[in-house]
Amino acid sequence: MWIRRDWDQFFHTMRQRWERYRPPRPVYLSPASRLLPAAGFSLRELDDAGLSVDQAESLGLPVDVGRLGSYGPNVSTLRDFLRAARSQR
Repeated sequence: MWIRRDWDQFFHTMRQRWERYRPPRPVYLSPASRLLPAAGFSLRELDDAGLSVDQAESLGLPVDVGRLGSYGPNVSTLRDFLRAARSQR
């Protein structure tokens, strides 16, 4: 069971980590060749980056299970974010 000091340390660590590396926001290419913000990363993008849905949610990444397909820049952004998050630990 956690005591107050454990919770304080947990929230301090979480706040500190996100101040440096905020979770990226996904985008998608519209039919008019414009980049628009997406509700979340697709399952295929998460899979290509080597993440599961549970891991993505624990990192604070939005997940949209209804979105199909994969957008290459989203995958590379996810990989960069993972590298940065792992180097912080």
